[in-house]
Amino acid sequence: MYLHLGGDVLIKTDEVVAIIDLEVTKIDHINHRSFDTIKENNNNICYISEPGREKTLVVTINNLYYSPISTNTLYKRSSSSLAL
Repeated sequence: MYLHLGGDVLIKTDEVVAIIDLEVTKIDHINHRSFDTIKENNNNICYISEPGREKTLVVTINNLYYSPISTNTLYKRSSSSLAL
């Protein structure tokens, strides 16, 4: 199944490693450091939203996606696609 991340971007649900709320990474210093490490180790970064409007970081096997869609909505989408 596929997960719609916003814009014209669809990814396979079995490639999703993590869905990270960007607001949480701003608050917690440990999460912020982990988030920085993820960004430093990945060259394939895709921005789906306009700068400053990112709500979620979706980590896949090969890419990072900055999505304007909330983590709750993406989670519900991924759960419903897995249940089909």
